[in-house]
Amino acid sequence: MAVRQHRCGGGALAVCALAVAGVMTVGTGCSGGDGWDDAGERAVTRGSPVGSPADAVRRAADELVRAGSAETRTSMETAAGGTRVTIRGEGVYDFRGQLGRIRVVLPKDTAGADEHRPITELLAPGAVYMKNRGAGVPDDKWVRIDTTALEDGNLVTGGVTDPTASAELLRGAADVTYVGRTELAGVEVRHYRGTADIGKAARAASRDSRGALTAAAKGFSTDTVPFDAYLDDDGLLRKVRHHFTFATEGPAVAVVSTMLLYGFGTPVSVRLPPDADLYTGRVQQGRSVPETP
Repeated sequence: MAVRQHRCGGGALAVCALAVAGVMTVGTGCSGGDGWDDAGERAVTRGSPVGSPADAVRRAADELVRAGSAETRTSMETAAGGTRVTIRGEGVYDFRGQLGRIRVVLPKDTAGADEHRPITELLAPGAVYMKNRGAGVPDDKWVRIDTTALEDGNLVTGGVTDPTASAELLRGAADVTYVGRTELAGVEVRHYRGTADIGKAARAASRDSRGALTAAAKGFSTDTVPFDAYLDDDGLLRKVRHHFTFATEGPAVAVVSTMLLYGFGTPVSVRLPPDADLYTGRVQQGRSVPETP
C-alpha cells in the first residue's frame, strides 16, 4: 500500500519537502534522476544470510548507533504528472547523538539557471535548522522547525529524510524478502525489500526519535512505506530507499527518498545555533506552493 497524507490540496505539489524549501512545485518542469545512487551496484552470487530477513532489517538502527557516525549522501525525488524534481544532499551524521549537518542542493529553475543557493541543514532530536532558507529570511539567520509538530515528522519536509528516521522506520519492517547479494560502491551488501509500518516503528523507536515518528504515524491516512535496504556483512545499513505516495486533488505525488552511508566512524562536530541567531519572523512561501488549508 502507498502512504497517503490527509491534507494535500490543489494541483500544485503538496509535499512539504518543496514547500519548506519555498522554491518550486512539480509544475515547474524541472527534472532529475537518482543516477548516482545506483552507481557501482552489481549482482554478487553468494549464499543466503542466516536468520530472518525482517530481524536483520529491524536491527539496522541499533547497528548504526554502535558504528557511531557516517558520511551520507541523500536524494529526494518527487514525481507527479510525468514531471520529476530532485533535491540532493551531502554531509555527516552522528547516530549516537542524532546530530548531523547536510548541505542540500535544490534543482535548477525552469530557465536552467542555478539560482538557488544550497541550504545548510542541521539535524537534531526533534528539530531541524535551516540556513540560506530564502523566502524573506535574512542571510545570517537560521529557521528552526519542530519536527514533532510536522504532519510527516520531517520524513520529507526538509528535502532530506533524517538519517536516524530512515533507519528507525525499518524497526516497523514487515513482509521482508531477501533479494540477494550485490556490490554497492565496492562493498558487498545484502539487498532486502519490504514494507515498514510507521506506527510500529514509532512504538519501537529510540526515545529521541519517537516524537517525530509518532507525528508521522498520525499524519498519514495509511502508514505503510515500501523500502529497499542494503546491509553489509557487519549489519551496517549502507543504503535505504523509501517510497512515499501523497494523495492530492490532482495526480498523486510520489516521493522517493534515498540515503547512502559510508565513511563510518568519521568525526562529526555539530554546533546548534543560539537563540539569537534564529529567525522569528514570518517565512514566506513561494507563490506556486499554496498553504495547506
